Amino acid sequence: MGKDAPIPVARADEVQAGFSFKTLLHRHRDRIIREWRDRLRKEVSDHYTRRDPDELAVTTARAYDAFAQVLADNDYTAVNRFINEITKVRLESGFPLDDVQKAFELFRQIIVPVLVDESSRSFLSRNIEQVNTCLAYTIHRFSNHFQKMHETCLKEYADRLERDVAARTVQLKESEHKYKTLVEEISDGYLVLEGETIVFVNPAFCQMHGIDKSKQILMTPFLHFVHKKDREAVRQVVTRNSSGNAASAVFEYRRLTRNGSALPTEMGLRPSFFEGRHYTLCIVRDITRRVKMEKKSRRMERMAYIGQITASLSHEIRNPLSSIKMNLQILGQNNPFTGNDQKRLQITQTEIQRLETILQQLLDFAKPISLTPGEVDLNAVVDFCVSLLDVKFRKIEAGCHVATESSLPFIMGDKAKIEQVVINLLLNALDSVEAGGKVTVTTGIRTMEGIGFAAIQVADNGKGIPPDLIPHIFEPFYTTKAMGTGLGLANVKQIVAAHKGHVQVVTPETGSTAFAVLLPIGGTRG
Repeated sequence: MGKDAPIPVARADEVQAGFSFKTLLHRHRDRIIREWRDRLRKEVSDHYTRRDPDELAVTTARAYDAFAQVLADNDYTAVNRFINEITKVRLESGFPLDDVQKAFELFRQIIVPVLVDESSRSFLSRNIEQVNTCLAYTIHRFSNHFQKMHETCLKEYADRLERDVAARTVQLKESEHKYKTLVEEISDGYLVLEGETIVFVNPAFCQMHGIDKSKQILMTPFLHFVHKKDREAVRQVVTRNSSGNAASAVFEYRRLTRNGSALPTEMGLRPSFFEGRHYTLCIVRDITRRVKMEKKSRRMERMAYIGQITASLSHEIRNPLSSIKMNLQILGQNNPFTGNDQKRLQITQTEIQRLETILQQLLDFAKPISLTPGEVDLNAVVDFCVSLLDVKFRKIEAGCHVATESSLPFIMGDKAKIEQVVINLLLNALDSVEAGGKVTVTTGIRTMEGIGFAAIQVADNGKGIPPDLIPHIFEPFYTTKAMGTGLGLANVKQIVAAHKGHVQVVTPETGSTAFAVLLPIGGTRG
């Protein structure tokens, strides 16, 4: 095992019958290496696109084999050796740190679906955890190594300047120019603090904060560019380092941009003493992409676990639903109902079918949606869904006004799934309005970025959605309802996205809420 490797844990292949990381990785080795190389050139950055494909194939093969040793044998020796070599190569080639981090992350994106397909349910989370541990160790060690080498280059260059100042005054301007170019052209933000005051910044730092010129930043407190909730913690770290007594430190905080956004940021800093004064040298790195990838990874783990639970629950629920459905059919055949009784029986049977559909959609939630496209009349879909929920509207004495655009063209889509979208939005509106409230459903044509879409809008005059909750309402299992599942709007967004469409949320100051679903007029064919 390599130095500083995580504490070994019992490998999944030691306790789960029929599964071996070593066997799995050997069987998929060539395919994954090819896919990894191709996605590096297409998805990461121009730096990888310009690399020779054969060189990338060799590099990905070495990384894959190193990861295989970790996952199969808890042996970090090859990973440590690879990190040391690739850090130097990528730093010398001018690669930004986050490009290489994304390159490592591609391995997780490729291997997790393989584990989902081939791991037993009881050990899937354990196997994914091993991959996450391997990747977390690799990215953390690589980032630290990359940063140390980067800082070492800067420090060595600065030290060399200090030694030459007295003897080579003529060459000083040229050396200063080279140093300034090095600092200004690095992709990370670089700044120098005296106490808490900024005395030097490079263009990258200005760009990260949406500021045009460094003159607007110089001699201002650094904490002005830190989110107010993080300022005290950042102040303590900066204060310790400004005294010159603390060692180098790396920490995360949220930076503030000119437009008020708070974005995840990593800062590495170390104290410096020059001409009798204490300074703090800082390297600031945008880690927004890394944080998003980590969240995506956690979501994939959760979806895999939810898929296991849902498969079991749907089986238990479907059996009684099938029994109810069969008995209702027998009851309808043996007792010729008429009038409202017949309509109620038909509605009950329709609702049972919809419950069966929802169970299937819940089962498929962790997997990509599969569409069955065909011509869809959105006006007819709206009329059907409103009619289906007519009893619920009358029950709370709420009105529903429908205004459809007669010239609305048909679209290509999955009719059943679009009906589910409209029903979910109508149910949300019903939950929002009070007795005597009003829901309005309209259809028409809307334009986004010069492209025409067929639109369905569901608006209500209910209590509305607090602005601070809007960023979360489409997240799976996020709900403010006591009996809610948090899957309604998540399914809406997932289905609309599968149709290459968009969902817009409007919350006027009156407190009402409107959801607009935009579907391509050209449609999608799956």
